[in-house]
Amino acid sequence: MFADRAKIIIKSGKGGNGHVSFRREKYVPNGGPDGGDGGKGGDVIFVVDKGLNTLTDYRHRRKFAAEPGDEGSKKKMHGKNGADLILKVPEGTIIKDAETGRVIADMSGDNQKVTVLRGGRGGKGNVHYATPTMQAPKYAQPGGEAVEIEVLLELKVIADVGLVGFPNVGKSTFLSRVTNAQPKIANYHFTTLQPNLGVVDLDEGFGFVIADIPGLIEGASEGVGLGHEFLRHIERTKVMVHMVDAAGTEGRDPVADIKAINKELEAYNPELLKKPQVIAANKIDAIYGEENEIIEKLRDEFKDDGIEVYPISAVSGKGLKELLYCVKNLLSTLPQGATVYESEFDPSVKVSSEEPCIVRQESDDVYVVEGQRVERMLGYTNIESEKGFLFFQKFMKDQGILEELKNLGIQDGDTVRVCDFEFDYYE
Repeated sequence: MFADRAKIIIKSGKGGNGHVSFRREKYVPNGGPDGGDGGKGGDVIFVVDKGLNTLTDYRHRRKFAAEPGDEGSKKKMHGKNGADLILKVPEGTIIKDAETGRVIADMSGDNQKVTVLRGGRGGKGNVHYATPTMQAPKYAQPGGEAVEIEVLLELKVIADVGLVGFPNVGKSTFLSRVTNAQPKIANYHFTTLQPNLGVVDLDEGFGFVIADIPGLIEGASEGVGLGHEFLRHIERTKVMVHMVDAAGTEGRDPVADIKAINKELEAYNPELLKKPQVIAANKIDAIYGEENEIIEKLRDEFKDDGIEVYPISAVSGKGLKELLYCVKNLLSTLPQGATVYESEFDPSVKVSSEEPCIVRQESDDVYVVEGQRVERMLGYTNIESEKGFLFFQKFMKDQGILEELKNLGIQDGDTVRVCDFEFDYYE
């Protein structure tokens, strides 16, 4: 089965912790701090691979993670940076946040390489915290946290022209005749189980990419048949070619078929009907003469919509040149370049922005401070030491926590609980 959707979990690398150590040299009994910085965590980077055309690689594996950075070490040695994770995808892949559906990146156009998640920064070693009044700091900065999110990968093929029509009207035969594509061709429904792309080369170096979009039947926009799996591939196309069976070999009504498909396109995305349309009345090799009542009916029905009808034979090649030049002329009036979806959100900013500290009054004389920032700060501060406790107090002041406690009415002697630690408050 053609894989054009996959849901995976990606995780950047955690930054390495800064190191706490002190010089130990002969005749230097009280050496200064020399703890090195931690290494940066690896990024998660998506790269377009022109050789890929499906997302099969992501259908059988769910989790992907970059390497964490190493901790710093003594003698001011920097920890090793974590290796980046490179994920290769076909051109046209859209990366979305699985939770909200917002676009993170569209791997199209100039977006051939995109960093989706940034690794955590390396923590600073204790050498950075030495001051004239604190010459032996016993704490270092922890590495930045890793970022983990679930993303939806969705492939929307990049083609100038979308070839649509009910099964068995000759789309695959047409594509093989006018392009370099080699789709499977057989006389039964749903022969085509994936979008087939081919390049049409015309005179004067003009060419365009055409895609055979399979599975469009009534109810496609609601997931009937295979339609829901392939409707997304029409979104990037600029022109749509409706192919119908002008010979009536399938016993279908071509006018009703075109209206049914347009109804499904409108239900999926009303903007699709704003694209220019052309009708290719195929299989004229199976009718007597140049035209018949089916072709006349098509012209009468759609002339007010400005949709031209071209009788063709994908088997003999009759009428193909006229149809292709009509498509060329339509494309020349439209903006060049593939449709690229704008990024709507940066997951690194969303996830790495820690929640603010919460300060609340639990009882008359007990106040509680909660939050990721203060928890992380306590994780790397030795508050048992006098200098460590001074560092903790400075943090509480810089974060505005002391001011919030005062606003809540804290008094000297009241208790402040932070994680598993309790302190008596005094100004």
